[in-house]
This record gives sequence, C-alpha cells and structure tokens, in this order.
Amino acid sequence: MAVLLVIHHTPSPHCQEMFEAVIAGATDPDIEGVEVVRRAALAVTASDVLAADGYVLGSPANLGYMSGALKHAFDTIYYPCLDSTRDRPFGLYLHANEGGEGAERAVDSITAGLGWQKVTPHVVVSGKPSKADVEACWNLGATVAAQLMGQ
Repeated sequence: MAVLLVIHHTPSPHCQEMFEAVIAGATDPDIEGVEVVRRAALAVTASDVLAADGYVLGSPANLGYMSGALKHAFDTIYYPCLDSTRDRPFGLYLHANEGGEGAERAVDSITAGLGWQKVTPHVVVSGKPSKADVEACWNLGATVAAQLMGQ
C-alpha cells in the first residue's frame, strides 16, 4: 500500500479547515490503496518521510515565509532524505493573511532541491477559506493521493 504523508502546521481555525479538507480529499473512498499518515511539522522525522511515497505540505505563511515549524521539518529531513525521495509527488497549501509568495517560493526551492515533483497547483488562501478554497484543498489532497494509487 502506498503512503501519503501530510506534514502540517495547523495553529489556527483557518489552517484547520484547510487541513481537514485536504484529508477528506486524500481519503476519498474512490482512492484505493493509499494510506494517509498525518504528522505535525514539529514531530515529523526523516523515517516518516522515507517511509512515504508522496507528500502534502501545509503551513501558515508568517511574514511572507513558511512557518518556523515547517522550516524545522525541512531542516530535520533534508539531508537524510535528499537522495532517497527524488521524484516523489507533493502538493502545498498555505494560509497567508498577507502575501504567500515568499512562502511558496521557499517551499518550491526546498522541494526542488529534494527533487520532489509538484503534481497540482499550490492552494494559497487569505482570510477565512471560502467554499471554493475548501474545494481546492479537497482537490489538492485527492490529486496527490490519486498519484499514488497502484504503487
């Protein structure tokens, strides 16, 4: 069974709503043969990342950058996972009250260094997530999980 690892930092109700939508999409009954594992960004280990076949990353954007928790996760897993996780699919969702561009750019840079493959557009939400935003998060989770079906 393939494993989708959702690495998230969920400090607010808006981030929680986005996280729950991602999980709902990733665990849709039409997606078979994929186990969804959730890890808080401050608790994820290199072993968690190595054991997974794909990733969804979630974070608030703080002052134009990913959360310190997600950065800590990358710092923890980067070198132990550098050569072993290349070409694995990933998706990203961000809650950014102001400008998520810096956070997107930073995650794109780190995931490019890891050799991960972006398989769906990033979801960046400002303010309270709208119905369309929640749907986009659902689609993000479902898309990355669907990439892993049959592995």
